[in-house]
Amino acid sequence: MGKKNAKKKAGNGNAAPARPSTSTAEEPSRSNSSPPSASPSPAQQPPDSPTSDDSGTQDAEKVKEQGNLAFKGGRYQEAVDLYTEAIELNGQEPSYWTNRAASYMSLKKFHPAISDCQQALFILGSSSTSPLASKTLLRMARCQYAVGSTTAALATLSRLLALEVTSDSPSSSSSSSSNYTQAVQLKQKILALDGHVKNFESAYKKRGWGMARLALDKCTQAVDAEGGECPAEWRVWKVELELVRGNWDAAGIAANEALRINANSPDALVLRGLVLFLGGKMATALQHIVRALQLDPGHERAQKLRKRVKEVERLKEEGNVAFKQNRLEEAVEKYGEALEKIGASEEEGKGGQIRATFLSNKATALFKLNENEKALEASDESLELSPRSFKALRTRARIYLNLEKYDAAIGDFKSRGESKTKDYYKILGVHKECTEIEIKKAYQRESLKHHPDKGGDEEQFKLVSEAYAILSIPRSGTATIWARTKTVSGTI
Repeated sequence: MGKKNAKKKAGNGNAAPARPSTSTAEEPSRSNSSPPSASPSPAQQPPDSPTSDDSGTQDAEKVKEQGNLAFKGGRYQEAVDLYTEAIELNGQEPSYWTNRAASYMSLKKFHPAISDCQQALFILGSSSTSPLASKTLLRMARCQYAVGSTTAALATLSRLLALEVTSDSPSSSSSSSSNYTQAVQLKQKILALDGHVKNFESAYKKRGWGMARLALDKCTQAVDAEGGECPAEWRVWKVELELVRGNWDAAGIAANEALRINANSPDALVLRGLVLFLGGKMATALQHIVRALQLDPGHERAQKLRKRVKEVERLKEEGNVAFKQNRLEEAVEKYGEALEKIGASEEEGKGGQIRATFLSNKATALFKLNENEKALEASDESLELSPRSFKALRTRARIYLNLEKYDAAIGDFKSRGESKTKDYYKILGVHKECTEIEIKKAYQRESLKHHPDKGGDEEQFKLVSEAYAILSIPRSGTATIWARTKTVSGTI
């Protein structure tokens, strides 16, 4: 590990958001001239700070003592700032870095704490057997556990335990014993977490989705208990499990969260793009994929997904044109090709909303060709993926009429009516006695909020436009409104 700049600033951009400390904070290091008022545990007791005639070193010691007082008073951010000042005055004193790490830990900012521990260990040297080295290793292992880095945490603990076994310094025997005990206890927690991670990986590989979800929940619970932050990989796992279950809203929320944590992660961008694609939002999906490729032009998954989205988009357009021009057999063929590109894998929720839409379109074209059995099969498959789809219910109801299955047709027509019910006033956020001016103002407000070019939701923007189109018709045009609310295009 390369030596870091001694003038490292406290405001680490990669730090996790601060959370209130719920456990007893570790005591920072003190010099010989300023003994602690209350004896901390041996694992938390730092070594004596070095003395020097150098004025900068003396000033740094004074600032460090102020940091110790702030830490004892629970003013952890102030302690971070003071230790940072001490580091700027004397960046070669490892105890300052270790003390600042303790402050970061109390703020639940584990990533910068890990960096500070690494810097302290670098200054101490790999051969150091000092109590400070042991304390720093223990702190670093705790931080690594809190961010779900089990492999790194176990490696750090192995180094610490080896150090404690070989250490025979009489002055540090009490501290060594405490460090060893704490390390053994921490190792059990890390091994338990590592076991949950391995259980997830095994269950996922075997497609045991329920067991995988249970294992992942245990992983996140362990990290949450420390006030830590789940690794990016775990966030990806959560999205993937929601996709498997067909929980599109939950998958979208999880993908957004993964992207919020790391906005410039190609993996997170591609994952969000996949969720959008499976949700039928191809244009927005493509934007995320293109962004991922700008960050990493060689990203293989992004390249494959971009090709897939573009092919499906092309086939959709060709199929819709053929449908509108009454070239129905060609439309069926194009929709079928698109369905092959979309696929129906479990990992992608059996094709998601976009597959349901193409199946519905294919069913409509087959119905117009009077191929009722094939149309019914496509409709059934579409409704398995999207049970409340208005278009698929309408098409299947008509197929049932052709097949003289009247009770089934009535059931679908009834379900269709329920699924199509929309409260346009609620969509615009106005009351039912509102004026035309209020409707217009509400439309301008909501369309600006949800406009795709402004980062809004494309589907919600369409609903806002639809609501305005309906509600802006003069009140006397009731028949027209009824007719317009019942009009649905036959294709996407």
